[in-house]
Amino acid sequence: MNAKIKWLRNQLLSLKLDGMIVSNPVNVRYLTGLSEEGTLIIAPKENIFVTDSRYIESVNRKLTIDDEIVAYDSRNFNKYDYEAIFMVSENVGFEENYVTYEKYKNYLQTYQVNLVETEGVIENQRIIKDEQEIENIKKACDITDRAFEYIIRNIKIGMTEREVAFEIEKFMISNGADGLAFDSIVAFGENTSMPHYTPTDRIVQKGDIIQFDIGCRYNGYCSDMSRVVFVEEIKDEYKQVYDFILNEQRILSEVLKDGANIKTVIKDRETDYRFKNYDVMHSFGHGVGLDIHELPILHSRKDNILKENSVIAIEPGVYIPGKFGIRIEDTFLVNKNYCESITKSKRDYTIIKLQ
Repeated sequence: MNAKIKWLRNQLLSLKLDGMIVSNPVNVRYLTGLSEEGTLIIAPKENIFVTDSRYIESVNRKLTIDDEIVAYDSRNFNKYDYEAIFMVSENVGFEENYVTYEKYKNYLQTYQVNLVETEGVIENQRIIKDEQEIENIKKACDITDRAFEYIIRNIKIGMTEREVAFEIEKFMISNGADGLAFDSIVAFGENTSMPHYTPTDRIVQKGDIIQFDIGCRYNGYCSDMSRVVFVEEIKDEYKQVYDFILNEQRILSEVLKDGANIKTVIKDRETDYRFKNYDVMHSFGHGVGLDIHELPILHSRKDNILKENSVIAIEPGVYIPGKFGIRIEDTFLVNKNYCESITKSKRDYTIIKLQ
């Protein structure tokens, strides 16, 4: 049987659930490898994937006997078929963090069962990556590194933020990426003070600071990296913040290892920020996988113990409104005694010359 589904069945037994309706497409892909639209039903006697006529052939081509998943065209299902899936069941799990109230009511009417919240059981399992998942993330990170090296060599006089972002996307897709992991952030000068920024027609100028936040997908898995470069020259005020951020990331990468308490680690970093009178505008990082932002979240509001083979992005940042901002981010693999950076682009001062 599919190993991930076997694991989930064991979890459902421990939760005293007779089955589960999996509707979040990211969780469906995690469990089955399928990216087609549909609902995965973990029923007492079988695993069922219900899709529509547009995808049934594609799904059947991908599924093997070892998957032990039966695919159905939704047109061939009627009310009796849906009710029969859980005919002898009482409690069935559903994804309370994904399902809308309308869909919840539809499930009650369709399956005639008692729906029970599963409290992110699949999302919590996704924190720990297997060998193939790690390999996919490493490939995504390699493409991202090469995209960054390409773009800093090819920024030309007169280019806009939008044009630079477009060149990054073209490079990634041309070099094996499925697509972007998120919309690329390319910010020039004063625009770098906004952490989540959308590129505009602002033209690059001498003396600018440039913030990149880029990533791609490979076989569905994401990479995430942020870098800052300087156009023609670097100002002293930029150096002070850059050095602070780089040191914060270094410390985090040394202490965020298997068994680390995330809350305690992040509280120490927040103390450094207060000492410098800097605001903490976002978390210090997050999990990376099939989603660009997934568990665990690196913040101080909840106790979480970091585990080996988690993949996390570490991204300290400082933002001076109306002036500039600096964020350095890398994707890391958590090991027993340290964090291994999977993104490899250099982190020291990078000054570029416009062509």
